[in-house]
Amino acid sequence: MSSSPLPLTLANLLLRPAFRSRHRPDRVFDRILAGTGQAEGDREFVDGFRQLLGWWAEAENLTPVGWAAAQAHVRRHLLNRATIRQLIAEHPAIEQEPLDRPVFVVGLPRTATTLTHGVLSLSAEHRCPRLWELLRPGLEIPAERRRKAMAPARWLVTGTNLFSPRFRDIHPMVADGPEECTFVLPHAQAPLTQARIPAYQAWHYAHDFVPDYRYLRQVLQVLQYGRPRRRWILKSPMHLENLDALRTAFPDATIVWTHRDPATAVASFCSLVEHGMAVSNRPLDLHGIGATWLELLSRSAARGVAARAAIPRDALVDVPYSWLGTDPAAGAPKLFAAIGARWTEADAARLPGVTARPKGTRRHTYDLSRYGLTHADVEAAFTGYNALRAEVDRA
Repeated sequence: MSSSPLPLTLANLLLRPAFRSRHRPDRVFDRILAGTGQAEGDREFVDGFRQLLGWWAEAENLTPVGWAAAQAHVRRHLLNRATIRQLIAEHPAIEQEPLDRPVFVVGLPRTATTLTHGVLSLSAEHRCPRLWELLRPGLEIPAERRRKAMAPARWLVTGTNLFSPRFRDIHPMVADGPEECTFVLPHAQAPLTQARIPAYQAWHYAHDFVPDYRYLRQVLQVLQYGRPRRRWILKSPMHLENLDALRTAFPDATIVWTHRDPATAVASFCSLVEHGMAVSNRPLDLHGIGATWLELLSRSAARGVAARAAIPRDALVDVPYSWLGTDPAAGAPKLFAAIGARWTEADAARLPGVTARPKGTRRHTYDLSRYGLTHADVEAAFTGYNALRAEVDRA
């Protein structure tokens, strides 16, 4: 990746004076915390984000825009956590909202998880979280106030497209479109897609994710409270590493696991990380991206394979890439039947709108060698998962 887009260059120049504050992350964190209304009773949650911001401040090659993004990430999670806690205190019935048989689309990234999520979201009987709801979760608001509530999501989409024009070719985002529920999970892998943070990576490995998924459940209950109850359709490749914690918080969940050749998935995802990380880091360490994400993704796959044994067979749906990646018109009804949902003519009529490439986007190309990886590296790292994938392909 060569020179920065002009908007990104200008943003880094404008933010340069504030960049010095990364040498005092505790002071920055205290200022953020003071503006979020966080309560003392949530000390463990708060301390986790204090650590994260401190580690993020030390990231090599971080740019002024990258430091601003780190602060925004921490501020959003603290503010949303305070909001959710306040809403539940004001409306205790929120925690009684039933979330019956939610569907979680999981799998390695770049294995058609987004497409699968979009197809399942077609049904009027299903409910998926929208990007703007995930960035600012809350109770139902009047239609006239929705435009203002969507502003943070529009800014995120606009900023991403301005600062990294190729990102939308890989993972287009829409403010009012279905998006990954890991925007809500407090301690997911997201910071590692924006910077190399070894201390956070090690902390992440040791973290107990059950409280994170119980918090996700509360967020969904808030989004459902006072609104029609429909079956939740949720998605993120990052769930794969924590299926045990997910099922503790959502014991009746249906797991839809998408599958694809991991060499293709790893190469494609490293490309996505490269284009996203280029907004926050200069210069980029492409081989570092490859090494980091080969470890993270192979670990996720291994943990997912290990967790399968505890998942009831009728709560697990394996989806080969060919189902939707090759012939979505044939695969979509099969997918709906597998989760016990009705496939209707209305769903079929809307299917082309979900499967078509967004206007103005280009074909995504990628190569493992760009990230210092070989097919042999990936094969060795994903031995257990490849055995599972072979079984899925034979079924």
